[in-house]
Amino acid sequence: MKIDWSQFLTWGNLINLIDILVVWFVFYELIMLLRGTKAVQLFRGIVVIALIRVVSWYFGLSTVSWLMDQVINWIVIAMVIIFQPEIRRGLEHLGRGSLFARTHSQNDAANKMIEALDKAIQYMSKRRIGALISIQMDTGLEEYIETGIALDADITGELLINIFIPNTPLHDGAVIIKDNKIAVAAAYLPLSQSNMIPKELGTRHRAAVGMSEVTDALTIVVSEETGEVSIMKDSELLRSMDQESYLRYFRAQLINDEEVQKSGLGFVADSIASFFRGGDHK
Repeated sequence: MKIDWSQFLTWGNLINLIDILVVWFVFYELIMLLRGTKAVQLFRGIVVIALIRVVSWYFGLSTVSWLMDQVINWIVIAMVIIFQPEIRRGLEHLGRGSLFARTHSQNDAANKMIEALDKAIQYMSKRRIGALISIQMDTGLEEYIETGIALDADITGELLINIFIPNTPLHDGAVIIKDNKIAVAAAYLPLSQSNMIPKELGTRHRAAVGMSEVTDALTIVVSEETGEVSIMKDSELLRSMDQESYLRYFRAQLINDEEVQKSGLGFVADSIASFFRGGDHK
């Protein structure tokens, strides 16, 4: 039985497809912006309020329903206030064009950053110099950057080493890297209260775990006691990383294999092209 694809390849269907894909893209980017932030819990609270409103209406709970109506009437303004950091971060991403592509030059900068990190890690690990370095990924780190001392400096192994030399003004705290620059030093990261952290691990490791609980940052820890190199990301603690292991991990997280990574819009274009190519099949 032959399928007549011509009846599906209409202008109206194409518009509907684009409409669905654009909505999908917006929701996808929204989820990516909220992932790993405190805003996730706030968003869940809003969902709970909406569910209470539906249940109260269904069972005829007029007082509860009225209260939920008042909350919902003001929810738009509340969301702008509550999600202000995420909205600002989204607009910054849009302005930089980071929603659409990563260029070859960005990969070059990432490679140089990895070389600098490797040089610093090797030096500090062998000499048991404690270090805490957090690299911003998708989730903004502005609230933690504000706690540090601004540097806005190019990343070099020598600078990272000098920052963490004991008894120097900047050694106590974390270095935060943003957009392939050392944004600040001596920053304070949130300490995890988890009971799952091994007792032998110190404050730096607890800060790295805490950072992974609220953001998607990649955090590097060099132990002052043992020289052990650990990496924390997405609540996963990787311990006793040798040079080959952490370099492989850095490249996987920070460098794109393709010169330009396809974004959500690229997926939309591919989907539309695939839709039309389907018309050639029987």
